[in-house]
Amino acid sequence: MTQLRRILLMACVWFAWSQEYSLTAEPKVDFEADIAPILVKRCVECHQANNVSGGLLLTSHAGLLAGGDSGAVVDLASPGESYLLERVTIGEMPPPEKGHSRQLPLAEIELLQRWLEAGAQWPEDRELDWLERTTELRAGRDWWSLQPISKPEPPTLVNLPQPENPIDAFILARLEQHDLLPAPQADRSVLLRRLTYDLVGLPPTATQIANFVQDRSPDAWEKVIDRLLASPQYGVRWARFWLDLARYADTSGYERDQEKPYAWKYRDWVIKAFNDDMPYQQFVIEQLAGDELENSSEQSVIATGFLRLGTWNDEPNDQEDYQYERLEDLVHTTTTAFLGLTVKCARCHTHKFDPIEHEDYYRVASAFWPGPILARDRAWLGGPSPQEMGVENVLAWTDITTTPSALHLLKNGDRKQPQQTVEPASLSCVPAMYRTFDPPSAGAKTSGRRLQLAKWIADAKNPLTWRVVVNRIWQHHFGEAIVRTPDNFGFLADPPTHPELLDWLAADFVSHGSFKRLHKLILTSQTWRQASLHPEQDTYALVDSANRLWWRAERRRLDAETLRDSMLAVTSELDLSLGGKCYRPTLASEALDGLSMKSAAYEASPIDEQKRRSIYGYLQRSLLPPLLTAFDLCDATGPTGQRAVTLVPTQSLALLN
Repeated sequence: MTQLRRILLMACVWFAWSQEYSLTAEPKVDFEADIAPILVKRCVECHQANNVSGGLLLTSHAGLLAGGDSGAVVDLASPGESYLLERVTIGEMPPPEKGHSRQLPLAEIELLQRWLEAGAQWPEDRELDWLERTTELRAGRDWWSLQPISKPEPPTLVNLPQPENPIDAFILARLEQHDLLPAPQADRSVLLRRLTYDLVGLPPTATQIANFVQDRSPDAWEKVIDRLLASPQYGVRWARFWLDLARYADTSGYERDQEKPYAWKYRDWVIKAFNDDMPYQQFVIEQLAGDELENSSEQSVIATGFLRLGTWNDEPNDQEDYQYERLEDLVHTTTTAFLGLTVKCARCHTHKFDPIEHEDYYRVASAFWPGPILARDRAWLGGPSPQEMGVENVLAWTDITTTPSALHLLKNGDRKQPQQTVEPASLSCVPAMYRTFDPPSAGAKTSGRRLQLAKWIADAKNPLTWRVVVNRIWQHHFGEAIVRTPDNFGFLADPPTHPELLDWLAADFVSHGSFKRLHKLILTSQTWRQASLHPEQDTYALVDSANRLWWRAERRRLDAETLRDSMLAVTSELDLSLGGKCYRPTLASEALDGLSMKSAAYEASPIDEQKRRSIYGYLQRSLLPPLLTAFDLCDATGPTGQRAVTLVPTQSLALLN
C-alpha cells in the first residue's frame, strides 16, 4: 500500500511538472508580438487592398476569415487542416522569387499553427499595413530615423575622467566599451590651421599662428572660434556646402545652357543667411515658400531661387512630359536636402526599400504644382518693379493661381496613365506628423501649399529634418558623418555610428536653431581636437579600421574651392570682397571648343576680378572650371551632400598648369 501511494505521488508530481514545463515552453501567442510581424513581413505585400493577390486580403480579420479565390484559408474547427497552414508548410507561400525559396522558418510556422489552434485571435479594428514594420528586406514606419527625437543624458564614464562637453562623453563611452583611448590633442599650430580652414576656408597667417601659440589664456581657443565665426568669410565657406545641395549653377544646362541672369542673388542670400546666423527653421521656410509668408520681403522672395536652380530645358521634345521632369527635380532636391530621403524613387511605384508610398511622391509634388514661373512681372510678388530696382528680371518663384489643377497619381510615372487625384499632403512615413494641406484662404495670392510643406519640414517635431542637418554639420567638421550616407537616412543608409549622440545633437539644435552655436559646441570638444595620428594606430586599426568610433581625427584633403582660394591667399592676391555678379575664369581655348553653342562668345573677366573667392566664379554647367573639376567640384545636376574625394595624377598636372 505504501509503495502504491509512493507511485501515485510520483505520478502527480510528474503530471504537475509536465504541465508547468508545457506552459513555460509554449506561452500564449500574442498577435502584435508574434503574428503581425509574420503577416506584415511575409504576406501583406501581396495580400493588401492595393494588391489583392488570389482575392485574399490579409490586412484584417474579416479578410482572413473571408478567404480568397481558392476558398477559406483557415479552418477554426480543424486548425491543422487550414489551407493557409498547408501552403506555408510545403513552401508554396510565400512564392519562390527568382528561383529561390522563401519558405517560412519552422519557428514561424509553429507560431501560426498555435495561433490558429487558439482561435486566430485578432484585435478588433486592427488593420495591418505592409509598411508599418521593418523587415530584413525593407524599412517600415518603425525605422530608426522616422522615430521621435529623444535627448538622452550624456553617459557617465567608468574609467576616464568625465568631460564637460557632452559630445566627448558619448564618444569616450563607446571607446571605453572597446578598451580604446582617444588620440592626444593635436599641436596648437595644427589646430589653428584646421579650425581656420573649417570655418572660413582659408589658411591662417603666420602672425595668427604665432599669436595663438603664444596665447596661453584659458579662453584662447574660444576666442579664436568666436573671431572666425564673426568673420564675413565664414558665410562664404559654409554657403558653398549648401549650394551643393541646392544644385547651384549660373546656367540652365542642356544644349543651349543659357544663363540664369540673377542666380547669384540666391548665392548671396545664402552667404548672408549663414553670416547672420539665420535660425534653421527660417532658413528652410524662406527657401521653399519665402513668397508665401505674410511678411515676405525682397530677400525672402530671392530665397525661393532654391526652387529655380535646377537644370532647365527650353526646347523639350514634349512640354507636358518635361513638366513632370521638373516636378521630379523639385521633389528630389527638397526631400534630399532637408529630409535625407530618396522620395523620387516613389514616382513610379511605392519605394522598394523605404516606407514611402507611391501616393507620397504626388502628395509632396502637389505643393509645387503647376510649376514655377520666372517672375518678370513683379506684380505677382509685390514690392518694387524690375524697372524701379534697375534690373531686367528677378530670379524668384510664385504660384500663378490659388487653385492649381488636380494632380493625378501616374501609373509607372507615365502621364498618359493617370489614376486617382492625389490630395496635397506631407509624407505619410512619419505617422505622428502626417497632415493634409488646407485650401487657400480668401484673398490669397497663392495656393499656400509650399508654405504648409515648408512648415511641416521645419517643424520642431520632424525627426528627419533635425537629424539630417546636424549630421551634415558634423560631416563637414570631421570629414565623415555620424550617418555616413548623409543624403539617405533610409533602409540602404549606413547606420549611425553613435545614434544617441546624433539624437542629442538634433534635440539640442532644435532648441536654438543656431549654426554658430552648433559649430562652437563641436569645435570645443576634445573629439574634434584630436590628432590624426594615434600612438596605437596599427593596433586600433585592427579593431576599427574605418575610425567609426572616432579614436583619432580624419585626415582631409582640401576641396576644390579651398585649394584655389588658399593659393591666392598665401600669395597675398586674394580679393575678399563679398557679393555681386560672378567673375568668369580664364579658360583654355581647347576647353572652349567643347561649347555646344559656338556662337555664344565666352569672355573671361579681367584678371584682377578673377582673384575673388572661388564661390563667386561663374559656373556654366556645360563648361565647369577644369581646375575645380579636377578636385571634384560637383556637377550641379542634382543635390550633392557629399562630394567625391579623389587623389589622382591629373590633379598634379592641373596644378602645374
